[in-house]
Amino acid sequence: MQGSANLNVMIKAARKAGRSLVKDFREVENLQVSVKGAGDFVSRADLAAEKIIRDELMGARPNYGWLAEESAEEAGADPTRRWIVDPLDGTTNFLHGLPHWCISIALEHKGEIVSALVFDPAKDEMFVAEKGGGAWMNESRVRVSGRRALIEGVFATGIPHSGSPALPEVLRELGRVMPATAGVRHWGAAALNLAYVAAGRFDGYWERRMKPWDVAAGLLICREAGALVAPVREGRDIVEDGEIVCANEAMFDGFLKLVRG
Repeated sequence: MQGSANLNVMIKAARKAGRSLVKDFREVENLQVSVKGAGDFVSRADLAAEKIIRDELMGARPNYGWLAEESAEEAGADPTRRWIVDPLDGTTNFLHGLPHWCISIALEHKGEIVSALVFDPAKDEMFVAEKGGGAWMNESRVRVSGRRALIEGVFATGIPHSGSPALPEVLRELGRVMPATAGVRHWGAAALNLAYVAAGRFDGYWERRMKPWDVAAGLLICREAGALVAPVREGRDIVEDGEIVCANEAMFDGFLKLVRG
């Protein structure tokens, strides 16, 4: 696709950070036996990737605001635009040597996501979208799946750790969704879950208690691929409150009803 100047800046930043992360990922596989060593190494890899992305994005657009996982939020001289960045979504997978993690970058303009990127460096899959321009993976247009029946659909979610207060709630949701579908997957990277819905690999996805950088880019990519989206709880804001239900049009109403109970 022919992207805007902003999207081209995002792609350049993601590819540069991706090269750094892939190099670090090879090293992490050798550190798995040492929990402390591997954890410390991943933290450094995460911070290094964010610095690369920040230097590229803010170097090209110094007036934009900044919101990212590993650094303080900053207001820009242009109050209408900000970057929303997760330099390493799927940190636990990265830590364990599992090649399912990504970089997520979104550009927000006047409270709306207008450009989005989710990059999986391990598989060299770059998902991008701009408002009104469709969704793409590398050079191919992507669309949500064409399946219509919930019982045929495979859905994704995030399952919190055992100490999370959200765990009982998620288990209740799983108890409603799993018997009515072909399966539920928990792959540990929210932005990639959304990108996979856009590409028709998952039929839908739901999760709550996320941060803006987990969901911002994937939200636009899903919408531009034809997905319907809503917050888990009616009246909430998907990006700011960090919760989403998304699916193709045929399954959306039934899926939303299952999740909300």
